[in-house]
Amino acid sequence: MADNRLIYLPLGGAGEVGMNAYVYGYGPEGAERLILVDLGVTFPNMDTTPGVDLIFPDLSWLLERVDQLEAIIITHGHEDHIGALGHFWERLGAPVYARKFTGALAARKLDEHGGDMGAVQVVGPWPDMSQLGPFKVSFLPVSHSIPESSAIVIDTPAGRIIHTGDFKLDGSPVVGEPFDADLWREVVGQGVKTLVCDSTNVMVGHPGRSEEVVGPAIQDLVRKAKGMVVATTFASNVARVKTLADAATAAGRSVCLLGRAMKRMITVAQETGVLTDFPSTVSPEEAQQIPRENLMLLSTGSQGERRAATAQLARGKYLGLEMKEGDLFLFSSKTIPGNERGVLQIVNSFSEMGVDVVDDSAGIYHVSGHANGPDLEALHDLVKPEMLVPMHGEHRMLRRHAKLAADKGIATEIATNGTMLDLTGKTPDVVEYIESSRTYLDGAVKIGALDGVVRDRIRLALNGHIMVTLIIDEDDEPLGEPWAEVMGLPETGLSNTALVEIIEAEVDQMLGRAADKILTDDKALDDSIRRIVRQTCMSEIGKKPEVTVVVSRLA
Repeated sequence: MADNRLIYLPLGGAGEVGMNAYVYGYGPEGAERLILVDLGVTFPNMDTTPGVDLIFPDLSWLLERVDQLEAIIITHGHEDHIGALGHFWERLGAPVYARKFTGALAARKLDEHGGDMGAVQVVGPWPDMSQLGPFKVSFLPVSHSIPESSAIVIDTPAGRIIHTGDFKLDGSPVVGEPFDADLWREVVGQGVKTLVCDSTNVMVGHPGRSEEVVGPAIQDLVRKAKGMVVATTFASNVARVKTLADAATAAGRSVCLLGRAMKRMITVAQETGVLTDFPSTVSPEEAQQIPRENLMLLSTGSQGERRAATAQLARGKYLGLEMKEGDLFLFSSKTIPGNERGVLQIVNSFSEMGVDVVDDSAGIYHVSGHANGPDLEALHDLVKPEMLVPMHGEHRMLRRHAKLAADKGIATEIATNGTMLDLTGKTPDVVEYIESSRTYLDGAVKIGALDGVVRDRIRLALNGHIMVTLIIDEDDEPLGEPWAEVMGLPETGLSNTALVEIIEAEVDQMLGRAADKILTDDKALDDSIRRIVRQTCMSEIGKKPEVTVVVSRLA
């Protein structure tokens, strides 16, 4: 019988922040029983993925082995950990394990995509354990910026793994469970073979701050405001939404929630019991009747999302509510790298209205949900693992985290997406590289990142497009003149003549000179017309557009 091995394979989240998906396996090589920890998304941008709705990890490797998959385990409810669940569950078909709050979100994800809500298995925290094939799995509470976040304790015949998920060392998180060092000592007392650990904030050199420290500063800001106050934060940061709502109540202001995501998160948090004392709220219709100085709006869209409530307020009105000169807008959030342009547009729009905008550039009104460098070292010292594998972070973060571990004498290895590690021995060993790409949700269909669809879209955006249509008669001669249609290009070029007319004339002349072997061969004709169009455009407008040639032959 073949020797069993313990493997770790990140399909997303290792070499990037977001799109988390991590496979663990145990058994004979190639026949391991598998579990998948998290199944998240990342978000597109107009520069590299125009028109794309969501980006998923490439699950091809796992889908080819779906009969080996025991379960899907979700650490917490952030979109970069749960957002792809509904899109792939039908094909994966495995039961989904999560705690109560996350499980409620997971069930909604499945329901939205026609999946079976009954597939979600709600489990309790440590010491409750679930037997999943060769694995025993337990949810170990951690603090993060969403309730009921958990590290995953994975017991295997080869030893115990702790997969931290996203976490911070916060003893007073306002909503959700604090980080309990004594509970962790209980878990690690039996020894930990491998710590697979969040690396997001490894570059930050000071210890992280507790969620509770932002409350007084926010209360003071809201209390001093004269007009209407609007604040935005991540909808999933239930603790921050509560802190903002409490500040409004303390200042004698009514609270109105704007945006479906925020309302959904607060509702689920209340239904599952993780949020028990949230202030009463008013509807947008009721808010319109309340004096501005007695009102505070909490809106979605902290990252500049165009369709979110914040962006719509910046463009004018949202559900009958609008901002005016003297109002205050607070970004109680950190701008994720890549979103700066959208956020800045909103800031400038509010500025033009005379609205005072306060962001968190001074670090007063927001704290991160991830452990900083010194906190990660403290966890290393607490867990004392034989091996450490850094995950959830860009390559520079993984590298810095691996160095922290190596400096403590802990065996470590950087494993980016598609890098399979064997964790069976005393060191994490790279044993295989698999094809690791991305899957795009493009409208209603999923496409591969390497399929060329988005690449062609970018080329069209950069270069413009020309379509040339030509009719060839029964004698293989042009019937009439060719005609051209232009999209995304100037109407006239350097000769001050319509670009379409110049293209049509040049193609017509080329056809008049063309040999019979060109006119009778569709590919040769296509190539010749494409070449003359691109040459003409280069001379006239300095660009070589994308060209489509349509040849209709009369029978």
